[in-house]
Amino acid sequence: MCQQSKPQRLKRSSPPPSLATPDRTQFQSQAPPLDSCHRVQKAWLASRVIPRRRGGYLMPGGQRPLNKTNIRLATTISRECAFDLLRVLWGLHPIRTSLMMCLNIVRGLFPAFRGYSQAMIVDELQSLVSSGHFTWSRLVKLLVAEILRRAFETAVDSFATTNENIVQDSARFFVEYQQVAQRLRLDIPTLAEPVVRDCLQESDLFVRSFSGMGGFGLLSPFDFVQIFALMSELASHVLVLLSLTGGCANMGALLLSVLSALFPLFLSRFGFTPSHPDAPYTPQEARTAERQEKLRNLAYSDCHRPEILLFGLGPWILQSWANTRTAMMHDERSTDSIRSSLPQILSQINVSDLLFALQNMPLLLMFQSSSASLGSLALYRSSIQSLVFTVGNLLTTVRMAFQGIFLMGAFCAAMNIRPQLNPPDEEVVSYPTIANGMKIEARHLSYTYPGSKDASLKDVSFTLEAGESLAIVGYNGSGKSTLAKVLLRIIDFSEGDLLVNGVDIRRMSPSEYHHHVTTVFQGFSKFNSTVRENVGLGFVQKLGSQTAIEHAMHLGGADTFVHSLPNGLKTKLDISGFDSMPYPSVSGATAHGPSSRIHHGLSGGEWQRIAISRAFMRADRPEVDLLLFDEPTSSLDGHAQNKVFDTIDKVSRAPSGEKTKTVIFITHRLSTARRADKIAMMEKGTISEFGTHEELLKKGGSYAALYKASV
Repeated sequence: MCQQSKPQRLKRSSPPPSLATPDRTQFQSQAPPLDSCHRVQKAWLASRVIPRRRGGYLMPGGQRPLNKTNIRLATTISRECAFDLLRVLWGLHPIRTSLMMCLNIVRGLFPAFRGYSQAMIVDELQSLVSSGHFTWSRLVKLLVAEILRRAFETAVDSFATTNENIVQDSARFFVEYQQVAQRLRLDIPTLAEPVVRDCLQESDLFVRSFSGMGGFGLLSPFDFVQIFALMSELASHVLVLLSLTGGCANMGALLLSVLSALFPLFLSRFGFTPSHPDAPYTPQEARTAERQEKLRNLAYSDCHRPEILLFGLGPWILQSWANTRTAMMHDERSTDSIRSSLPQILSQINVSDLLFALQNMPLLLMFQSSSASLGSLALYRSSIQSLVFTVGNLLTTVRMAFQGIFLMGAFCAAMNIRPQLNPPDEEVVSYPTIANGMKIEARHLSYTYPGSKDASLKDVSFTLEAGESLAIVGYNGSGKSTLAKVLLRIIDFSEGDLLVNGVDIRRMSPSEYHHHVTTVFQGFSKFNSTVRENVGLGFVQKLGSQTAIEHAMHLGGADTFVHSLPNGLKTKLDISGFDSMPYPSVSGATAHGPSSRIHHGLSGGEWQRIAISRAFMRADRPEVDLLLFDEPTSSLDGHAQNKVFDTIDKVSRAPSGEKTKTVIFITHRLSTARRADKIAMMEKGTISEFGTHEELLKKGGSYAALYKASV
């Protein structure tokens, strides 16, 4: 796995060759070893191939069969990225992680010591009974000593568990953070690739395994420590058995082991097994969990992806998610500390093993003539039982670990996926600022959506000078919104050239380019949040400024209804079809229970004003050179429409009246199109006519016909 030079970060590097697949997937790596990254990617993809089925791949998360080929692939993945990943995770808590590994090995020895302790008690009891000097005080001393030993063992287990939880929480936060951050970095063309989506799905399964949520067949890297603990336990039982096999009645001991193994079933049958029900969420925890889930959904959402990319919301979402995730982890640790109180620890002391030892007392008379002591018999029986159980656990763990290796490979591969719109590092140029806005030159642009046979854009060419305004008109399906997404650098073009201020747009970083653009998409986002955030996310740096948000709402016309909402800017807006996740609170109410958190519905026109206000959060900033509006007033009446376009014109000019920004808007209303300096008439994916309103009317072509039909 490629890592970043900074600690606790995975390395990103320059793009290696594509995977051996028809899909145009490219994985990142900025620094050596480039070949190592590529080998992991190839091994992960090869493990998904279904034998004897041409072009067939396992579904994401599918179980890899244990065969020679997959063992070789698993070895490759482990060799290339397992050590680096474990080194990064170990670096989060070096001392605690080392202590966790040592304690797990020590805890693996506890069962053998427990068996010896029981054997000593039984032998002592046998000696006391045989000698005829049996005293209750001696028995009580032995039992107290055994209980103290078990209390010490339980305390060690409790400390080890607490330490392990801290290490696991840090590792889980790290991998979740990396996964969310990578999701936010990826652009729409990259996410459209099927192999990339599959890789991200398996990477997500790997991340979930750190929370114990992955289900059957998933094992996180820190769970691999259990293998060492099981091997330690297995070795201790084997040594015990080797020391006892000389003079024990093997068959009888084995029979007793089988019978004693049934004893826990009777305990659970009659309800003696302790249960630990999950503690309910408090109202504050419910709100924190709800916000964490919403932020994670934003990072994974495809429908919100254009605005997340264009408005540069990635860092804000990532930081907000990290804050809420940290708060959740703090709450969980507080709950765990409450559960680890002294009464709880004492209640966890398992007395069933004591009962197993004491139940052998009636058998003393039967074995008085035997050369083997009753203690050695009990020890042999428990060791046989534990040996069988440990071997079963070890086989299951190894099988899960084998599957987990491929999910780890998916995670390593996913962390090196490079967004397709990002230019190679050596070709990146800064955004060239010029006076009066942005100059756009499109030369023979073409674009076809993945999976489609017909091109959505065909040979589109036009030139728009800095400070000019352009209206794009045409029938439905003519490619207007697709052209807007290409101009906004949301999707790529397959043929042609697009120059911005004289520089190839493909040489600019999309994130830097987006700093100089604002927009209203035709399918704008409706965020499941407050009015403040729905507007303020247009320029997240001013999200905390009520003055900036109210100014943007005034420009967009949203202030006319926002102040009449139940809680003003704090009103939570209703999102039709939003599937929220309830979190039970102590009082039994859900996260949406209190009346103050009821979501308020808006009409289509009101939502459109919110989206326009979001765009105006940054429209009048000096670094913004392009204002692009895709059907921004489709749900507004004529008066409101004129007011919005008057505002757009005002924002695009300096106080002196000079044009300082380039404006592009898509509209069906040709009366609005007349406002623009230039008009582009689109038909069947291409610009059939381009010029001023008067020039196109004189042509008497498609625009003139459409205009006459609308008058």
